[in-house]
Amino acid sequence: MLLIKGGRVCDGVSVSVRDVLIEHGKIAGIDADIPETGDMRVINALGLVVVPGLVDMHVHFREPGYEYKEDILTGAAAAAAGGVTTCCCMPNTLPVADNADTLRYIINRAKGAPVRVLPIGAVTISQKGEELTDFAALKAAGAVALSDDGNAIQSAGLARRAMKLAFDNGLLIISHCEDSGMVGDHAVNEGAVSVKLGLPGRPAIAEEIMVARDIMLAAETGARVHIAHVSTAASVEIIRKAKAAGVGVTAETCPHYFILTEDEVLRRGTLARVNPPLRTEADVAAIIRGLADGTIDAIATDHAPHSAAEKARPLAEAPGGMIGLETSLSLALTFLHQTGDLSINELIALMSTNPAGILGIKAGALRPGEAADAAIFDPDEEWTVEPEDFKSKARNTPFAGMKLRGKVKYTICRGNIVYDYGGCHVV
Repeated sequence: MLLIKGGRVCDGVSVSVRDVLIEHGKIAGIDADIPETGDMRVINALGLVVVPGLVDMHVHFREPGYEYKEDILTGAAAAAAGGVTTCCCMPNTLPVADNADTLRYIINRAKGAPVRVLPIGAVTISQKGEELTDFAALKAAGAVALSDDGNAIQSAGLARRAMKLAFDNGLLIISHCEDSGMVGDHAVNEGAVSVKLGLPGRPAIAEEIMVARDIMLAAETGARVHIAHVSTAASVEIIRKAKAAGVGVTAETCPHYFILTEDEVLRRGTLARVNPPLRTEADVAAIIRGLADGTIDAIATDHAPHSAAEKARPLAEAPGGMIGLETSLSLALTFLHQTGDLSINELIALMSTNPAGILGIKAGALRPGEAADAAIFDPDEEWTVEPEDFKSKARNTPFAGMKLRGKVKYTICRGNIVYDYGGCHVV
């Protein structure tokens, strides 16, 4: 048995000082004063906040095929260090997770992970945007959603067929929205920074036109569509209007889109290269408004590990992406909660309850009878991001050296302490 004593429990509805009793991997009770017994391990959570384990619905763990960047176990260890107890892996592996065998491999590898690792299957074979995968087989093998993340489906006809098939199979499609003819493999946002660097840019309209297209297709087919990594003000407004019209669309953004602007590329170079790219101050402000008013449903990391050698290439040649699992909660606390934009309960809804609901998985709840997945953090502790201390294999973060407020102290998954900031890992 495990007793979390005297923490501020945030269950998505209320905040109050209570104890949480965990037994046999489930929450056995939440009450004001649960007595200690000799066979309990007790966590003194006085001054700490206890929330449901975070659910990150968009990560890249690179296994199989790119284990030199990250693998399922190191990615899961990074998740645990960030208070994340459920991760959903995108399918752009080698081979691509476009078949039942690859999904089963991921699921089997994840059995030894400290947190839950769930696979997302590909929409098209090899993510080439030409031929649909076997949706029914992927669902039967354990796919929690489908996506061609990293390779937006360019054909509207194929996207429409995919949505119809997803509707028939009760599957969510997570859509990477960029028009490839506009963005190419360009490194930065089209704007002041691209002009200053003398590089072609990725225009905001390339994202927005695809967001509008996929929302229209969702409305026409009845499919559930989730817009990944929203980065522009106009995308937020398109989604806002679609929701008001009753379209079944949900959306996520990432910490870098509500914190950083395109100017970060001038300071951090390839560490700030990400797809879609960092945008403008007006876009950052619109993303924050979208999070605050419910237009954007979830915060995900798009955790994208790369090797130091890959990120050492020239800006135009380096791969896009940054890691985020070990900083996401602290970044959200620092730049959304401490600023007064969101309460802790609102923040946890975005990072736990909502993504679990979107995916239709059993997670994101802190109540008796549910799985004992929890994160415990100090909302006031200040710390400096030092990538060399990360559990991830990768170090590609633009937040290195930044001082943040809010530190994960414990992470509990299935009733086990899988991260202890005091230095003890129990897996």
